[in-house]
Amino acid sequence: MTTSPSTLGRAAALLAVGFLVSLTPMAGVAQTMPLENLDHFPQTTLTVKADGKTHRFTVWVANTPARQVQGLMFVRDLPSDQGMLFPMQPPRVAQFWMANTYIPLDMLFVALDGRIEKIAANAKPFSLQTISSGAPVKAVIEIQGGEARKLGIVVGARVSWVASPADTAARSEE
Repeated sequence: MTTSPSTLGRAAALLAVGFLVSLTPMAGVAQTMPLENLDHFPQTTLTVKADGKTHRFTVWVANTPARQVQGLMFVRDLPSDQGMLFPMQPPRVAQFWMANTYIPLDMLFVALDGRIEKIAANAKPFSLQTISSGAPVKAVIEIQGGEARKLGIVVGARVSWVASPADTAARSEE
């Protein structure tokens, strides 16, 4: 059997599209997976020290792949002292988007040394544009859009939290 160049070209294009889709497997999952009630996510207190001030947030911990895909999708209100923590174990370049996210968010990318390496401020609701950490991070924190600026949280601020037993157990099951 012979294959024409146009057939090979179409096959190559389909393979390329398949490859690109495989790079973002969670995008399709986010549309079809059942949502978990945020009350079932573990919580912890997260501290950000910036400009001589300490800011505390109560955060849900997205400690499994499914919880990380879900994130704050479909949340319509986020109090200024709450957010979500995405631990990256092992540390890696983080890729986020705002699909099905109704509210603007500040994304704080936490470097391996515990300092904020990058802030993506006021990420646009419903955007499918990828927001990347650009370098390996140990965590990403999402808080209400504009809150980082309002509180004076800047690149270099120190972040800390205590991992909950549920967080540690979920990581060991992966």
